[in-house]
Amino acid sequence: MEGQFYRKIKTNSAVNLLAKKVFKSRRQALVVIGGAFVMAFVLFNNRGVVARIRLEVERRETIEKVREAEKETKRLQSYLKALDGDRKTIEKVAREKYGMAREGETVYKVKKD
Repeated sequence: MEGQFYRKIKTNSAVNLLAKKVFKSRRQALVVIGGAFVMAFVLFNNRGVVARIRLEVERRETIEKVREAEKETKRLQSYLKALDGDRKTIEKVAREKYGMAREGETVYKVKKD
């Protein structure tokens, strides 16, 4: 019987206090919920901000890949041009790739373990 006549103290949590401040009326509650829905839609739909950022990152990566491919193409074109007319390049490729040698030369092949 000790605590029977004492009034219990209500403790309001921070979430309850915030909810009471935000949702003072039904109209305010609808506006807040509707606003949250619209923001979520703008951010996360197919044409939203998040999709836009993802596409921009992909675009930058693709542009970088194209630049690297163009550099590689230029390098290969210069190598092809050298193979068409440069005797030293032709001889180097023939020796390295095909194991060819001039008359009187001896080719030694080293086995790699």
